[in-house]
Amino acid sequence: EGASPHDHVVPRRSRAEMRDCRRRSGQSPYTIFFNFLLTATASIIIIVLYCLSLLLRTNQYYDDDSHGNVRIRSIVENVLRDREIPKEITTVPNVDLFVVPEALKGAVFVGHLVTDLDSVGGAIGAAALYGGRAALASEVNSETAFALEEWGMEKPPTIEEVLKENPDAKICLVDHQQTSQMNPNINPDNVVGVIDHHALQSKTIVTDRPIYIDIRPWGSMSTIIAHTFLTHQRRPPMKVAGMMLCAILSDTLNLQGPTTTEWDRQMVTVLSEIAQVEDVQLLATQLFNAKSKELADMSVHGLVTGDQKSFSFETEHFEGDVGFAVVETTNDAVIIDRLEELLPEIVACKKERELSVMFLAVVNIVSLKGTLLLCGPAEISLARAAFPDGIISNEGSTLMDLGKRVSRKKDYIPAITQAIHGGWSKPKN
Repeated sequence: EGASPHDHVVPRRSRAEMRDCRRRSGQSPYTIFFNFLLTATASIIIIVLYCLSLLLRTNQYYDDDSHGNVRIRSIVENVLRDREIPKEITTVPNVDLFVVPEALKGAVFVGHLVTDLDSVGGAIGAAALYGGRAALASEVNSETAFALEEWGMEKPPTIEEVLKENPDAKICLVDHQQTSQMNPNINPDNVVGVIDHHALQSKTIVTDRPIYIDIRPWGSMSTIIAHTFLTHQRRPPMKVAGMMLCAILSDTLNLQGPTTTEWDRQMVTVLSEIAQVEDVQLLATQLFNAKSKELADMSVHGLVTGDQKSFSFETEHFEGDVGFAVVETTNDAVIIDRLEELLPEIVACKKERELSVMFLAVVNIVSLKGTLLLCGPAEISLARAAFPDGIISNEGSTLMDLGKRVSRKKDYIPAITQAIHGGWSKPKN
């Protein structure tokens, strides 16, 4: 009486009713207690792990990475970091990776026969770098003479003069490694090193003991020497830098030839700064003019033999030597106009040197154009096999237009080698 309709009285269950309820649910008091204990344990583990993570992450030590990001170091990291680690391990010796090779100290650096500017400039640079002496394998050409005069350098002595003073002098070959291009007065047993940028082809020097070898596929041997100066943290003298600069410009055709690499360009930049050359283009033009001036008055014998190299082959279909001469000029028409004089001289040189095939290429170093002179059926046959897109440009089939092919090292000899190894054989007639 007087109770609110919203009042609700829950009657208290008796123990008998509670036992009856648990019986109907299938859970005993022990099961309920075990579930409670398991839940409590799991909760405690989670809380402990969370507290540990906070403890490890809230230490006030920080690391900055290379990108400027800040990361909190853990206690374990700090313990390891704070341990006393020796600042310097004295048991490991300090090794200088750019030590001058002992074998090259005091050596004579000499280039190839029919010596060019790279042979002379590279030999002078190597002698300055390694503490040796430069020598000539043969008389210098007009381009090299101009460079020597331009930089006030004395012409190195001939290898014959050097060996007369010291017959057992250590020799380092530069700009070549073939015995066919080596001065005959050099004893191969005295060769202690080779610095070159040409392919290892026929007649490569063979030694009884290991020697120093530095061969890189760059446009100039002088580029190698200039680069080595830098890796040794040394600065070449101004005159030496000037000679190497001229050599690189000459061998790479003012950095326009197909053998030019990025290393050649970089060394020209460095050397022109050291040598204080403001106009590299002008220097290159002067070099090319000096080379061409000599050619205008040169005999046909000098043109054919002046820059001539031979290469040996032995295949199933052909065995013999191929001679290849190159004339580089700013005016190729002047040389080609002497075709009737040159062809008999090429044949005479071929016979004198017992060559199976003999070529002469005239290269315009300004327009970068090559023309091949063909003195006989063997030359015509091999030229067509090696340069299938070459155009025979005259009625007598004695001239082949090679287009932009201008390098003996990269354009001519590799194509001829591929043709011979591909099965070419010399015509029977």
